[in-house]
Amino acid sequence: MAAVNVVIALGIAPELLERIRAVDERLHVAVLSRAERQLYRGGRPLWVGYQERADGADQDEAAAHASLLATLSEAEVLLTTPIVPPDLPELAPRLRWLQLTSAGVDRLLDGPVLRSGITVTTASGIHAIPIGEYVLGAMLALAKGFPQAMAAQRERAWRPYLPEELHGKTVGIVGLGAIGREVARLARAFGMRVLACRRSCRQPQERPPEAPEVDLLLPAADLPRLLAEADYVVLAVPLTPETRGLIGRDELAAMKEGARLVNVARGAVVDEEALVEALRSGHLAGAVLDVFQHEPLPADSELWDLPGVLLTPHVSGGTPRYMERAIELFCDNLRRYLSGQPLRNVVDPQRGY
Repeated sequence: MAAVNVVIALGIAPELLERIRAVDERLHVAVLSRAERQLYRGGRPLWVGYQERADGADQDEAAAHASLLATLSEAEVLLTTPIVPPDLPELAPRLRWLQLTSAGVDRLLDGPVLRSGITVTTASGIHAIPIGEYVLGAMLALAKGFPQAMAAQRERAWRPYLPEELHGKTVGIVGLGAIGREVARLARAFGMRVLACRRSCRQPQERPPEAPEVDLLLPAADLPRLLAEADYVVLAVPLTPETRGLIGRDELAAMKEGARLVNVARGAVVDEEALVEALRSGHLAGAVLDVFQHEPLPADSELWDLPGVLLTPHVSGGTPRYMERAIELFCDNLRRYLSGQPLRNVVDPQRGY
């Protein structure tokens, strides 16, 4: 194989950059400058912006734009966030493989990249540890009454209450990818009964070989059963046309009285208005939400003031080790690419993940 031009469209620590370069001497690695990254993530066609800058913009900015276009034109492999130029397939005619640092590709679903024939791979799997811990922390917080305890603390009010246990409760996991399996493993360690739904499952299966921590794996059609039996429902599915609005009024009504919802998927998976109604009515006892239909969550959203609700700003997958794990995955895929082996986490454009 001849030299392979790899372009990195994000900031990266020097030691991680060296790990990439050390994979193989055939790699020619270029890292976009800060100015180039700002143009790259600008949200509009780069050729249009280039013409504007060439017609009299700041000389440094015009030079950065020209350099960016030249670098992309030679790229065979691109490491990037899911925020890409809308005209990327035209700008990078030699691009064969795009590695994302995200697990989801919902930002690309309506764009040309997935229709271009470029192989797209994700960072699916690197979020399992931080999000698994987040979900267990969320369920513990609700079971132990931390939201009301924190509210009472702010008011300097002494309000004794009776906490619950996770042990013996049922958790229903919607989506059994790497995150769902890690949640199942941790929940079982706490003595919980574990149900899960998975798109590829065709019939109910006890203790499936790929996830023995799951007591019962159900097909997607059995979602109502999972919702009816679970004390905690955890959403861990990718956002696709199939999962958009998956949890609406009917599904929330199907959840058992006093159940709790934890959403670490995408905000659009849930009908937010219906969720507010279910929480206000008391049908649901609480929720922990890390994702929302509109982010940042608007200040006038009713979710801010609901009792028994914890909100976090889309940080469940965050960890100081995020980029380390993303680069480890990228390096493994680079070795596979150079040796002609199948890549990990290849996106199926038809499924949307």
